[in-house]
Amino acid sequence: MMKVSQKQASSALHKLIFIVCSISFMAFIAACSTIDTSGKPASGEPKLKVTTTIGMITDVVQQIGGDHVAVTGLMKPGVDPHLYKASQGDIQKLDNADVIFYNGLHLEGKMGEIFEKMAKKKTTVAVSEKIDRSKLRSGAEMDSEFDPHIWFDVRHWMQAAESIRDTLIKKDPAHSEDYRKNAEAYLKQLDVLHKEVAEQIKSIPEQSRVLVTAHDAFGYFGDAYGVKVMGLQGMSTASEAGTKDVTDLRDFLVKNKIKAVFIESSVPRKAIDAVIQGAKEKGHELTIGGELFSDAMGEAGTPEGTYLGMVRHNVNTIVKALK
Repeated sequence: MMKVSQKQASSALHKLIFIVCSISFMAFIAACSTIDTSGKPASGEPKLKVTTTIGMITDVVQQIGGDHVAVTGLMKPGVDPHLYKASQGDIQKLDNADVIFYNGLHLEGKMGEIFEKMAKKKTTVAVSEKIDRSKLRSGAEMDSEFDPHIWFDVRHWMQAAESIRDTLIKKDPAHSEDYRKNAEAYLKQLDVLHKEVAEQIKSIPEQSRVLVTAHDAFGYFGDAYGVKVMGLQGMSTASEAGTKDVTDLRDFLVKNKIKAVFIESSVPRKAIDAVIQGAKEKGHELTIGGELFSDAMGEAGTPEGTYLGMVRHNVNTIVKALK
């Protein structure tokens, strides 16, 4: 049997200790590089806590805020903001936030007083506030000064993104450069999206560019991209469509030989089904062109769960059905 000298044994022991220490050190570094559940990054520096209302705003804050913000969105996929009532848990999330972003223009109609109270004690921003009022559509149909569905004109949503950027920079100047870089990259994507939407809509024959949905959320979309928009319930979903609304819309569709109407992810389809049935009784076949996202985005983790993906889904669905 080969004998091991004391010197060799000592050398082997030192090597073993070195390997064990190296592994322990690497594990320590890996652990330090992760983000814990308390919302703090590796350095222990607390993130800016942001609470938002609709999913479209949540997405923009995540895109611009990046690793420096912890975002909590109140309204999930399929939720109608016109009818949304804040729960006690929502109030707690708003109370815990450093910054609150909401759409404004009475979209979150039942939460107006809450935002007024919150604004007295923390940064509370309507992302629509810097948009030139002369470029906004009238909201008379919903007893509001302006139509709140600004995200359907991508150019308006670019201004909303700029408001979010400016607010984050003011609230957290230490990370202003990151916010600017993130916003610049995202705004470029929005500019590409705007041009893409305009080009796709042009591929639909002009006489077929008629978008019929359950409620008139797509007015800005129609104005921006040359589409006639007709909604059964007006801009808000708070009141149901009446018999005359259904009849008038049915007659228009039959007369103009429009071949498709659309349902919305956040609005019941009952009224649209009545229009389809009415047209059928008149000898005109209407089809469901597909489901559009109007006041809420798709599920998280899907393309439609982002603003960019939601808009592309809507446009692709509209073009496919009306072309």
